[in-house]
Amino acid sequence: MDVGFVGAGRMGAPMISRLVAAGHSVRAVGRTDEKRAAAAQLGATPVSEIAEAVTGADAVIVCVFTDDQVRELCLDGPLVEAMAPGAALVLHTTGSPRTAQAIAARFGHVDVVDAPVSGGPHDIAAGSVTLFVGGSDDAVARLTPLLGAYADPVLHAGETGAGQLVKLVNNTLFAAQIGLVAEGTRLGTRFGISEGPLLNALTHGSAQSRVLSMIASAGSADAFIAAVGEFIGKDVAVVRKTVAELGGDLGPLDAVVRAGAPS
Repeated sequence: MDVGFVGAGRMGAPMISRLVAAGHSVRAVGRTDEKRAAAAQLGATPVSEIAEAVTGADAVIVCVFTDDQVRELCLDGPLVEAMAPGAALVLHTTGSPRTAQAIAARFGHVDVVDAPVSGGPHDIAAGSVTLFVGGSDDAVARLTPLLGAYADPVLHAGETGAGQLVKLVNNTLFAAQIGLVAEGTRLGTRFGISEGPLLNALTHGSAQSRVLSMIASAGSADAFIAAVGEFIGKDVAVVRKTVAELGGDLGPLDAVVRAGAPS
C-alpha cells in the first residue's frame, strides 16, 4: 500500500520501520531537516508538508500524542480534505471516541478507523503490539494486513469510536490495578515488610497479575508510576473527560485510579 504517515515519534518510528520492511511505500511528514533525515533512515520518503504525505495515499496513519492534536490535524487542518476518495484514515492516538466519529461524520469520502495502541515501542518493533479497532467491517478487513505489519492482535471492537472506548476502559483498569498494588505495598510497609521482597513474594501468589509483575520489575510502585505517569495520566484525563461527556462517572474505580495515576 501507499501510506502517508503523520507522527514519526517514539511510537510512530518503529511502525514506519515495520511498514517499510513489509513492502509498503511510506511518505512520512518531518517538519525539520533532522526529522526528515530520521524518517529517511527508517526507509520512508520524507516530506515537509502534510499534503505531500496524504495526497494519493491508500491509507493515512496518524500517531500523534494527544486528542487535541488529532482534532487540530483532522478537523481544523487540511489533512482529511487532501485524502483521496476511498482512502482510509487510521488514528492510533488514544482519545475521545467522539473525535473519530466527528471526523467520519464530516468527511464521508474516507473510511475513519480508530485504532488506539496497547503496548510500547518495543512491542511495535517486535510486531506484537495490540490494537483496539473501531470501524466498518470492510474498512477493518482491508486494513488488517497493513496494520499486521506491526500489530498482533488487531481486535475489531465495533463501529468507529469503539476502539477508543475499549482502550479507555483498558486504561482505567490499568490505572486502577496500579493503584491497588500501590495501596497494597503501603499496607505491607506500614507493618514493616520491605517493598522489594513484598512485591517479589506477591508475584508468586494469587495476587499475581501482569501489572504486579511490571511494578515488581521496576522495584517499587513509586518507580513504576514515575516511569508511566505521563502517559497513563494523559489517558486517565481522557477517560474522565469522556465519561463526563457521556453522562457517567467512574464509581468505585475512582479512588484506586487516583492512587495509580495521581494528577
